[in-house]
Amino acid sequence: METQKQKKSFGQWLKTSITVRMLMVGVLILFLLIPLSYVQSLIQERSHRQKEVVNEINQKWGNEVLLYGPVLKVPYQIHNIHKRWDEKTKSYHKDDIITINYAFFFPNTLDIKTDIESETLGRSIYESVVYTADIKIKGSFTTPNFETQDVAEKDILWNKATIVVNSTNLKGIRSNLELEIGEENYPLRSKYTQNSYTNTMETKFLKETALPKENTIDFSLDLIINGSEQLRFIPVGRETNVSMTSNWASPSFNGNYLPDTKTKAITENGFKANWKVLQINREFEQEFFGELPEINSSAFGVKLLIPVDEYQKSERAAKYGYLVIALTFLVFFLIQAISKIHIHPFQYLMIGLALTMFYTLLISISEHASFLQAYSIAGTAVVALISIYSKAILKSFKFMIFVATSLAALYLFIFVIIQLENYALLVGSIGLFLILGTIMMISRKIDWKNE
Repeated sequence: METQKQKKSFGQWLKTSITVRMLMVGVLILFLLIPLSYVQSLIQERSHRQKEVVNEINQKWGNEVLLYGPVLKVPYQIHNIHKRWDEKTKSYHKDDIITINYAFFFPNTLDIKTDIESETLGRSIYESVVYTADIKIKGSFTTPNFETQDVAEKDILWNKATIVVNSTNLKGIRSNLELEIGEENYPLRSKYTQNSYTNTMETKFLKETALPKENTIDFSLDLIINGSEQLRFIPVGRETNVSMTSNWASPSFNGNYLPDTKTKAITENGFKANWKVLQINREFEQEFFGELPEINSSAFGVKLLIPVDEYQKSERAAKYGYLVIALTFLVFFLIQAISKIHIHPFQYLMIGLALTMFYTLLISISEHASFLQAYSIAGTAVVALISIYSKAILKSFKFMIFVATSLAALYLFIFVIIQLENYALLVGSIGLFLILGTIMMISRKIDWKNE
């Protein structure tokens, strides 16, 4: 009889002990991290799928455009004197071994005017921003200087000089490229380039009238090209001026140089921007001997952004899933501890699974609607579901209202943090401080004697 009483008291203690309830809630929170991690994996998988589709669209239309040039390429001879001992004459003979090297000279002035006509292309539920750029290039070459290499005039092979232009995305070019220099037009032909990010285009040998041997020579080049995401230029001119206009309203100016703030303008109808880069602003010279250097890191330009990345926001929302589950369980625990209402572990589990369903609803709806609409629909559905369920297990309308209000406030708080970037940490810290203070005030009413 006494043993049964002890068993009954132990069972009663398990049912009513606050410590046991707290341990149970903690174990359930840890258990719910498993489905929450699967949700985060799902978001990443869908995000990767989006990137794959966008890359496929971009490859067919045309990838990003990086323009490097025009550059004057002049070959010259290098004499290597080799002494050879002649046994017959018992003397040294000097052999003049001639090798060909190349000198590259950047323009004195480079003016680029670009008009970007952008649009979005979609496949299934995914979209990518693409554009057609009308690029007009003008500039001039001054007389090359070989003094630093001590090259004699007779060793300069002027008759084999050419103009080189490097660019990515040759597939996107939509116009015949003819460089006008002096009084002649020179078609640009692509050449095979190994292990290089950019592709090389080169003219045939320049005529005497097109060579800047004594006077400055002007050049011009018109280019129409399809591209995607971004358009960049390398400031190879002693003075480089770039002006850009577009109908895309969400630009991101990137690279080593930002546009002039006085000329930059962004409206709902598009943007315009101007750059001016001088030689003193760069980290490279006006001429190179041997080979053309890799200076892609000096590029600047614009990236056309899709205004909203739904997957990125969904991923940020999922990172707060642990907080949402813990605070919601805490609300039910406080209600249970204060009101002495028994809540079964299975009921906690159902509430936790409903909370994780919010993120699958969010990611699936956001693929077909805006993030605000998806967040509102998913949040309303989960709050309504848990509120109705709480009415059934708590047997109180006022507790149902309290649960609904707490959940709605929590989801609103998370949404505000997601929208903020610069003030997310500040707002989040203040919000968590207020939540902690509220919990401390409510927990005073708990009878902690029943441990």
